[in-house]
Amino acid sequence: MNNGSSDFRVSRQTWHFPNDVRILSTATAVGPKEGEGPLGALFDKVYDDMYAGQDSWENAERQLLEDAVNLALDKANLSGQDIDVFFAGDLLNQNITTSFTAEKVSIPLMGMYGACSTSMLTLANAAAQINAGYANKALAACSSHNATAERQYRYPTEYGGQKPPSAQWTVTGAGAAVVGTGGSGPRITYATIGKVVDMGIKDPFDMGSAMAPAAASTLQTHFKDTGRNPNDYDLIVTGDLAAVGFPILKDLMKMDGYDLDRVYNDCGLMVYSPDQEVFAGGSGCASSAVVTYSYIMDQLNKGKLNKVLVCATGALLSPVSYQQGNSIPCIAHAVSIEGGGS
Repeated sequence: MNNGSSDFRVSRQTWHFPNDVRILSTATAVGPKEGEGPLGALFDKVYDDMYAGQDSWENAERQLLEDAVNLALDKANLSGQDIDVFFAGDLLNQNITTSFTAEKVSIPLMGMYGACSTSMLTLANAAAQINAGYANKALAACSSHNATAERQYRYPTEYGGQKPPSAQWTVTGAGAAVVGTGGSGPRITYATIGKVVDMGIKDPFDMGSAMAPAAASTLQTHFKDTGRNPNDYDLIVTGDLAAVGFPILKDLMKMDGYDLDRVYNDCGLMVYSPDQEVFAGGSGCASSAVVTYSYIMDQLNKGKLNKVLVCATGALLSPVSYQQGNSIPCIAHAVSIEGGGS
């Protein structure tokens, strides 16, 4: 193992992982609407009701995360005792879904909050721990649930509040990845950690417009730091800009000289069909997690994709902050995943 720190640090925002860091397994668990979408057949577990057999939506979200974690461990033929550290997060106050799940699986926990960018925040940190030798195997995971997020950030589902077309539908699901070295799984080669970007947008029903500048900032930094450009990737996805933020990001990138047209998609647009009633598209921690850990991993493992850049996006608002009239700070974290094979 090469422990030269200069090989790890490209810049203060971009990390390089030269020590054969790989995704050993992934798993996903989702709700009914996600199972009815175009990727439904690729999810490991699909529940036919939002309660997932539990007595509350919050407990349902815990069940989804626990399912994803246990399925990922099973696929890698590992138990919780084989994992050195668990990086996970969710959207609820104090990362409560994560805490209850971590107690169940009994793995040392490093809880993380990046709003909807948490999928790549956890994966980047898991890769960093493996690459530096602090852990032999790590687990990265996150979750969200439409009804728990609505209760916390807007209005309980029972209230029936109306939403504008720019609103998004929080994905009900969870995704988990086991990270280690060796094997034939896709390699994690780079991670670019985003800066907080706040363009003064205050509308909590327009996350796409708020988050697109943060995604542009991180992508531009990634390309400049690595010397790569969009054409070096077979696919570049954002986490949940959906129909509103998707064209905004493309325009912002073109202004900086980067054309994403050939390779760009958004997980919030991929997880649902156009005929599903999801407003502008999907959002939430699980948006990027369930797409990355199902469809993208499947394509990488089959050799249909070779290089993918996942840029998970997050709006770092709280109910208190926007109710007090504050604008919405946003962030994006990008991870480069490159095809399997030894």
